[in-house]
Amino acid sequence: LDENVLYSLTGSARKVRDNAADWHNLMLRWDRLTEEGVDVATSIVNTKRSQSESLLVPEASSSSFSSPSSSSSSSSTQPAPGAAELQERCLRLLDIVEKMTAIVAKMERLAASQEALRELEEFRSGSAGGAAPLFHSWSAKQFEDTSQLLLSAFTEELKLKQVIVQELAHTASFDLSMVYLSCWLHQPNIPPQSRLTLEALLLETGHRTL
Repeated sequence: LDENVLYSLTGSARKVRDNAADWHNLMLRWDRLTEEGVDVATSIVNTKRSQSESLLVPEASSSSFSSPSSSSSSSSTQPAPGAAELQERCLRLLDIVEKMTAIVAKMERLAASQEALRELEEFRSGSAGGAAPLFHSWSAKQFEDTSQLLLSAFTEELKLKQVIVQELAHTASFDLSMVYLSCWLHQPNIPPQSRLTLEALLLETGHRTL
């Protein structure tokens, strides 16, 4: 579409184009939070590993200098090394997931908006899916389907990250911690197709050019 036409869009077409920009911005924010979360989750895993290693040392070294009763008393009152740092990082990761939850809530509103626009176009055109293209070739139904596809992917990924943030600090297995860390990084519920879908949406609405 001509640039002047894009700036003069009104009605459903203008709203769809605004929604496409919102999808792009929300996904960028999600990616930044994911990167931030990788750093925090990695520090949690490293802190827990350091704690595990340090707990193996005092048994032999302290037995020569203190009685069993005094060592058990001190172990019950002294926090594990790095406990404060671990708690702070777990809270940071929880905060990141809460921000991701807010992003998915906004995605839900975008998907609901696209559904309403499809219903409006159906009413106007009298044809299922609002068959007339709003831009180049997509009908209102195709924009709705695209939004639902993206929403489904990010909703499922949010569920995974909510599990990770609950389990990462509590698992005693270093191998399992690395699995959680890998899942956070690679986001198995957001396949590359989701990024291509966004690019197709931006191209269709004139935010991208060939």
